[in-house]
Amino acid sequence: MTENSSPSPTFVEVIAPDKTCQSVAVTHFPFPIGRGETDNSVHLSDGRISRRCAAIVKDDSGFRLEDLGNRYGVFVNGAKVEQQPLSDGDVIGFGIDDSYQVVFHVGAAPDVPTQPEVANLLTRIGTLSDLSGPASSSGLSKLNLLLEATSLLHSQLPLDSVLGTMLDHAISITHADRGLLIEPDAAGLMRVRLARGNKGDNLAAETINPSQTAVNQAIQKHSSVITEDLNLAGLDLKSAESVMVQGLCAVVAIPLYASSRAVAVTGGDLKKGPLLGVIYLDSRRIAAFSSVDRQILDALAVQSASILDNARLVERERERQRLEQELSIARTMQQALVPHGLHDFPHLDVTGVHRPCTEVGGDYFDVFPVSDDRTAILIADVSGKGLGAALLATMLQGAVSGLAMGADPVKVFNHVNRFLCRHSEIGRYATMFMGIVGRDGMLEYIKAGHPSPLVLRNGEVSELYTEGSFPVGLIPEAQFESARLQFQPEDTLVLFSDGVTEAENLEHDSFEVSGLSQALAGKQDLTVEALRQSILDAVRDFTQGAPQFDDLTLLVVRYRATA
Repeated sequence: MTENSSPSPTFVEVIAPDKTCQSVAVTHFPFPIGRGETDNSVHLSDGRISRRCAAIVKDDSGFRLEDLGNRYGVFVNGAKVEQQPLSDGDVIGFGIDDSYQVVFHVGAAPDVPTQPEVANLLTRIGTLSDLSGPASSSGLSKLNLLLEATSLLHSQLPLDSVLGTMLDHAISITHADRGLLIEPDAAGLMRVRLARGNKGDNLAAETINPSQTAVNQAIQKHSSVITEDLNLAGLDLKSAESVMVQGLCAVVAIPLYASSRAVAVTGGDLKKGPLLGVIYLDSRRIAAFSSVDRQILDALAVQSASILDNARLVERERERQRLEQELSIARTMQQALVPHGLHDFPHLDVTGVHRPCTEVGGDYFDVFPVSDDRTAILIADVSGKGLGAALLATMLQGAVSGLAMGADPVKVFNHVNRFLCRHSEIGRYATMFMGIVGRDGMLEYIKAGHPSPLVLRNGEVSELYTEGSFPVGLIPEAQFESARLQFQPEDTLVLFSDGVTEAENLEHDSFEVSGLSQALAGKQDLTVEALRQSILDAVRDFTQGAPQFDDLTLLVVRYRATA
């Protein structure tokens, strides 16, 4: 049964495979989405999507998405869900890369200019209403084009599509032969971003040669340059090479500025912000731009700047959402590589935790059997953070997994080191520690620049080693060797990344190895899970809520004697 309409305006942005967009108001609940045309509030024309695949529902806790049985699953921000609370900007997918996406929004989705915008435009155009005869009809027609252009302020179309439509309206209003959008590049040089003809066709931007004199004059004057007859224009513009070569007779250059939030001391107008670009129009006909056009072009300059600014904001927001979705997928993949079933080793009790400080991290740990009676334990910390560090961490995890096929650990470490050093453009290295524990309690380990694990034996804490070593990927000539230690029953090895020992409190003091040792001392009787939680609690109490800027990884391994 359909519930009452939502008291707060809500809508979804439906993005088709061809990137066209449509906004649909969410006016009732449940709000079904799927392939069926008659029984869904949003119809998705893709045969791979189930007839009724998902629904948006609302209860006292807010909005929620429910999977109704879509054959490929339902995803929110790249993560597969059965039920998921929805927030503004969440992206709903259907398990198919080249299919529809639905973006959930809380807030109105205006499709037409608001009344203040229309009133503002009418005020700017002013004397249009005083015209009579054919000029009035022409002026009103151009006003209609301008109002249509205003609707682009709220468009969800791709940026180039919005800009192309904006130029088409400018050409239609002025009856120009062609229109260009010129933007400053990263170096501040003005480049043609988009070029359109008077038939709505795209022109090759690299073949266009606009009047640089007109463009520079408009920028220097901070106002439009409108010349109906270049024969009567100033000498600089009249004798410009591009004007003479192309036989141009009329030119318009409209500088576009972002609106600044700083209000002028007098007059109350918004000051001009940074230069966004220039709309350039030209014609081979004299007097191509009438006096009516001049008034409309003034309004067009304001609206075009708003359209360009708004379209860029939309593009940046879409890029942000895309990156967030990709990072979410990367995080899901990284978490899937964290070992599970850590209780499956008859001679070891093992537990671990990995908490990246960003969406994805450069730390990882692993535990896996290398033979029937030997188990590898591994922790690594890649330099840097983010996606690059996560990619290298995944590569290292794959390389070291070769130990399960009988590879020599020392040879594997030396090979990884040479490989990373040969590919120095990667620009990253990693600290690593790997140990192999046998059923007899013999630990064979290799250190590669990683902080020494701590050994908890009979309630006392000590470091496994004190001498230093090189990370992999830093020194091509580095040679790694193995060492050994005989475990006693109930000995506990605690492996950690510097996200534990370098965690800071509000006074910027570090937790350090001494803090970790204190958290371990006398805790021999705790299970490995309780010991892990005790360490995390100690770090939390020490930091007092201060933000952390490094990944935190912890692995606790206890040796148990077996019959």
